[in-house]
Amino acid sequence: MVPIAYFDLPSRELAQQQAGWLAPARARLLRRVHVARRRRVLDLGCGHGLVSGELARRSGGPVVAVDRNRQALAEDCRPFGGAARICADATRLPFPAGRFDLVFCQFVFLWLDALAAAREVHRVLQPGGVLVAIEPDYAGMIEHPAEIATRRLWLSVLAREGGDPEVGRKLPGLLSAGGFQVRVDLLDRLTPPSAARFDLLGELPLTNEERQSLDRLRAADAACDDNRRVVHLPMFLVTAVK
Repeated sequence: MVPIAYFDLPSRELAQQQAGWLAPARARLLRRVHVARRRRVLDLGCGHGLVSGELARRSGGPVVAVDRNRQALAEDCRPFGGAARICADATRLPFPAGRFDLVFCQFVFLWLDALAAAREVHRVLQPGGVLVAIEPDYAGMIEHPAEIATRRLWLSVLAREGGDPEVGRKLPGLLSAGGFQVRVDLLDRLTPPSAARFDLLGELPLTNEERQSLDRLRAADAACDDNRRVVHLPMFLVTAVK
């Protein structure tokens, strides 16, 4: 799989909303792995640094924030919370073996050669170190009624642009085969659907026909009775110990 340019990085505003949606699940996972005791932390695929500062506040040592998008790393440094910023590819990390005791990422394996990235994460983790990953599975989306369903568009666009829309279901087995002890949780409750899901999809490089379809779906969603709408994107909450 060839990584795409920067389509994997939402705009800052939408990335902030996405980070907010995932905040409760992220907090639970980080508590489970005793983030306060972790002394060397890697925020892999940090993007705008919206979780880097959180990791810096909660961990017991320095945080390194890595992304291949140099422009994002050069933005306002405040969200990074003092984390060191390094431009690098997740499949070729510029760190020695055993450098970190916690690696965190969300919506990152979605855009990578997941096997190569998993091998690199395993390499840079010390024995007993842990990977915390939050990854979606767009192939398992549940949307009701049918006239608001975006699943077909997500699958088509992500696959065309180099993403893996089924990465969530694949990641646990891939990590287990790579020598990790893996635990998987799923989001356990439905939340009211947000119109921002259309904005996130609209930031991807859609064809004219796909954009017209998206506009029709957005209009149908706006006209739909709130009590009828169900939208659920399966989210795999992974903790993997080396």
